[in-house]
Amino acid sequence: MPLPTAPAKRAALLSEQDYDVPARTQPKARKTESPLTEHPVAEKHPARETAERTDAGGQVVALLQKNTPESRSKSPRPDAPARKNRPETKAPVEPEAAAEVRPKKIKHTGPTKLFVLDTNVLLHDPMCLFRFEEHDIFLPMIVLEELDAHKKGMTEVARNARQTSRTLDALAGHQDADITAGLPLSTTGHREAGGKLFFQTQLLSYTLPTSLPQGKADNQILGVVEALRQQHAPQGTESRTTAREVVLVSKDINMRVKARALGLATDDYQNDKTLEDGDLLYAGAIALPTNFWTTHGKTVESWQQGAHTFYRITGPIVPSLLINQFVYFESPGEPSLYARVTEIRGKTAVFKTLKDYTHLKNSVWGITTRNREQNFAMNLLMDPEIDFVTLTGTAGTGKTLMALASGLTQVLDDRRYTEIIVTRATVSVGEDIGFLPGTEEEKMGPWMGALDDNLEVLGKTDTSAGEWGRAATSELIRSRIKIKSMNFMRGRTFLNKYVIIDEAQNLTPKQMKTLITRAGPGTKIICMGNLAQIDTPYLTEGSSGLTFAVDKFKGWQHGGHITLARGERSRLADFASEVL
Repeated sequence: MPLPTAPAKRAALLSEQDYDVPARTQPKARKTESPLTEHPVAEKHPARETAERTDAGGQVVALLQKNTPESRSKSPRPDAPARKNRPETKAPVEPEAAAEVRPKKIKHTGPTKLFVLDTNVLLHDPMCLFRFEEHDIFLPMIVLEELDAHKKGMTEVARNARQTSRTLDALAGHQDADITAGLPLSTTGHREAGGKLFFQTQLLSYTLPTSLPQGKADNQILGVVEALRQQHAPQGTESRTTAREVVLVSKDINMRVKARALGLATDDYQNDKTLEDGDLLYAGAIALPTNFWTTHGKTVESWQQGAHTFYRITGPIVPSLLINQFVYFESPGEPSLYARVTEIRGKTAVFKTLKDYTHLKNSVWGITTRNREQNFAMNLLMDPEIDFVTLTGTAGTGKTLMALASGLTQVLDDRRYTEIIVTRATVSVGEDIGFLPGTEEEKMGPWMGALDDNLEVLGKTDTSAGEWGRAATSELIRSRIKIKSMNFMRGRTFLNKYVIIDEAQNLTPKQMKTLITRAGPGTKIICMGNLAQIDTPYLTEGSSGLTFAVDKFKGWQHGGHITLARGERSRLADFASEVL
């Protein structure tokens, strides 16, 4: 394609608009260009992105011209002199330097690990195949047999087994999949998984102690791990840095103990745990330091709005605060401060003082709070801007009583919600007593003993109504409270409901997500539980759905959490929760 003609005007005759165009530096060399490719000059190639022209006064003026594909020359002109025959003011770009123009991300260069998964890991988390980053995964044949044995039924384990089988089928059925060379885990869209999936396609020879029965599935998996460890161990002069570590991943404690006794590397599946230590769980409240007013008092701004006082704080404590976190200042001889963080902007936070529900004039359905944490919780429960509240604490801290009292007040008095819906995880403490007769609500009746006990307390708060008045009130309360089972929550939508999820520590993160996503417009959800009393056999404090919800919702402007510290049920219950 012929080049466009050179401009006829000199630099001294350009318009004023051309003089105002800013100058640009010469573009960097591209990777596709050869170091021997001639870069044409402005006199011969006016289509360059920047061209320098010298006027009569010796000034250099930068002209910007459109860089079109037609004007770009991909090959040197025939009449252009060779680079070696003309002087250069810039060193030629070497091929190595051209490749290093754009730095690449440094990746792990050492050998990746080979994780052998136990069946219980796949049954616990069907997505565990994609949680091991760049490392590879090996599945023994006996694991596939156990998956096939667990796929029947409607339990959580059966659903996970079927989902795992579908995932394995999608990986194996992908185009150009070679099961002997390993199946790339990223083929199904999980880009974070950079490793491969290997199946046991041949018989592995291994030797285990004679005290271990050879027919048991756990022992066969241990034998596979031993055989793989021998295969990937350094051989002869091979460096240990190139050897590959084989690790058994299992949720079975006894399986891991046996593996360590045989000298095999093993580990627990940690991805399902929100926290390693329950003491690290977000408490929802923080005590201001004793020198708070001396370090922050000079920059504090305060103003009054209604019954609340607002403080704008700037100082070193702001980065450690979260939205809807409670702060309190208690020091002998100084006025106390109880507030909630309502706004955080950069290095500035706004505190809003609380309503005092410990006073009788602010009682909720005849109930007054008895300690600091209960007052914090009641402020969350009575705030219409808070859609999701989580309450944790030991037995007798008043979680259910406060949730019911605030719910009845907002349903019957304020008409903010239409009704109260109560549900809980039906996990028994001891042996199951069998099927329960009746309708859904009648079947849930034995599980709602705590609800009946608290309703009895709330029904006695109005002493002036008389016996007939209390009976009518109890009947009205019962008509506004619906007891629902968790088994039938899928697909429902709650509109303007006050939902109480009791004993939420026995829920899995998946069950917690199912319940919370039922909320429609105007619905408020309260999750309560005691993480020290988990009855579900495969849940811990770190993997409970309640811990999961507390950690994920912290800092959200429409959610709040508080950990109730002191029991108020009775001195006997309070002492028993501490010493037993």
